[in-house]
Amino acid sequence: MSSTHLGVYSDWIEHSTAPTVRESAQPAADQVREIVRRMVSTAGDDDGPSDVRIERRWTADGLVGEEISYSVGFGPRTRARLLKPADADGPLPGVLALHGHDGFKYYGREKIADTDEPPAAEVRELRDQLYEGRAFANDLAAEGYVVLVPDAFAWGSRRFPLAEMPSQVRADAVDGDAAAYNAAAGRHEHLVEKYCTMLGTTFAAVIAREDLIALDYLRGRDDTTDRTASIGLSGGGCRSALLRAVSGDLTAAVVVGMMGTYNSLLDQNVVSHTWMLMPRMFPPELDWSDVAACQAPAPLLVQYNRQDALFPLDGEVAADERISAHYAAAGSSASYVGQFFDGPHKFDRTMQTAAFAWLRDVLAVQ
Repeated sequence: MSSTHLGVYSDWIEHSTAPTVRESAQPAADQVREIVRRMVSTAGDDDGPSDVRIERRWTADGLVGEEISYSVGFGPRTRARLLKPADADGPLPGVLALHGHDGFKYYGREKIADTDEPPAAEVRELRDQLYEGRAFANDLAAEGYVVLVPDAFAWGSRRFPLAEMPSQVRADAVDGDAAAYNAAAGRHEHLVEKYCTMLGTTFAAVIAREDLIALDYLRGRDDTTDRTASIGLSGGGCRSALLRAVSGDLTAAVVVGMMGTYNSLLDQNVVSHTWMLMPRMFPPELDWSDVAACQAPAPLLVQYNRQDALFPLDGEVAADERISAHYAAAGSSASYVGQFFDGPHKFDRTMQTAAFAWLRDVLAVQ
């Protein structure tokens, strides 16, 4: 194992019992669901969104769009973009498209969903790096879905104002500078997790609760059927896995570029990841792959990048095997699909095409 982060404390890993426990244990699915459910419940009741408003509507590129806002009970109002085919005739399956962490909190929904106006230059650059230039939520909606893209807690409309961050966190950042804000927000996430601890919850739980609220809204619309899925890359994949773990209302989930075993991250990759991936309320025997698989036999697609700098390949392979074992134990091995692609951390057009085809099958879009 490469000792790049703990250095003189690298032997701490061998001294700890947690890695060995995770290696040998595979918690039962119902136990995992209960662990995650209890964690998310600490963030408050899921009563659905309140004071929902449609801020504006548009039509562009064969899609009808709506800018929606609502309250989740505290903080700034959540903004979300909703997209569907302009020629839709009757209800369609719904998909919750979840933006990533990306070290980029200045924007949220804008990163993966377009309106009738051009995206900011920073958004275009991010899409070029991660999505091969596409606003994938728009392309997904064109496949025949009602797609909802909500801002997560601490991103976009839900971000913490720069002026309200402590001076040592915001450093020299100034309002309007997205890159400087993102750097400050990266430091600020650790402070947010401290507040979560003081408030008896976790950063992951707060975000999962808000994704549950978004799912409630999507499923409650007149233009959606009872078949729904979630999809996201990186932090969005993390959100998709957490939502899958706590919601029995999802038909299927897609996790992209956010899967590996915890043990494979030790002493080399922990620094790369958000608090969403590592909630302190998870017991030592629980692995991230267990969270993703805990609703087996419900359909699950996980896409892996072989040269992903965030997840060592051996950890991806081990996670794939562990998820497969969960689905085999549930008597439905075919309901889990793990797809491996060459290349770095991304959700490019080839991967999007594969994910869209899988969703078409499991959501029965004709």
